[in-house]
Amino acid sequence: MLEVGKVEMKLRFLGTGTSNGVPVVGCTCNVCKSNNPKDKRLRTSALVETDQTRILIDCGPDFRQQILPLPYRKIDGILVTHIHYDHVGGIDDLRPYCWLGDIDIFTNEDTCQGLRHNLPYCFKENPYPGVPILNLHAVQPHEVFTIGDCAIQPIEVMHGRLPILGYRIGKLVYITDMKTINPSELPYLEGIETLVVSALRWEKEHHSHQLIKDAIAFSQQIHAKQTYLTHLTHQIGLHDDASNLLPENVHLAYDGLEIEV
Repeated sequence: MLEVGKVEMKLRFLGTGTSNGVPVVGCTCNVCKSNNPKDKRLRTSALVETDQTRILIDCGPDFRQQILPLPYRKIDGILVTHIHYDHVGGIDDLRPYCWLGDIDIFTNEDTCQGLRHNLPYCFKENPYPGVPILNLHAVQPHEVFTIGDCAIQPIEVMHGRLPILGYRIGKLVYITDMKTINPSELPYLEGIETLVVSALRWEKEHHSHQLIKDAIAFSQQIHAKQTYLTHLTHQIGLHDDASNLLPENVHLAYDGLEIEV
């Protein structure tokens, strides 16, 4: 079990949509035509901040749009869950943040290899001027590391057949793109209070993502006090209507939502 000192922390949802985002290109459903900002979802990403530390979780293709409205401040580390494009497609847009110092990326070894393959110009011995300067750190499930004043423990979950990482930071756990989790991981989730977890839609099983009912069951299994659902499709329905169908302590996250942890 992870034990850390008390650090006041907030989490901002930069994006809460799936790989298509919401609205979906070419779709005319009520959600995609909605004028409610809570029904517009960029690709899934989040920002964790304390007074001293700023941590980005995933860096998808909407990163530039997501970060522009926020104060320009050093990013102390990036936690990457897996190599899929909707979670890493914005890494080249980190260039302006490298003016404040190299950027450390923490993820599993497979994703490190994928980033070296996808962004070879960032990892050459003599990179050309202006490329993002990235330091890759391969981390292992359950082995605690620190970024600034935050202690972080990776948790392994399964995205279909692909092992990916979730992250525990104090009493917050952030997991996206999960289909299943091995029971051996559950002891590392003991004592959490806030769970962020993916929930694709209400119905129609998916081979690599869990549904809302699965996310609720998982939340109850680990006794999370508050749960926020992310990585949502337009099939979730209108935000306000869908929210009324959830248990009292389970919420639909939306882009721009900030919570204190």
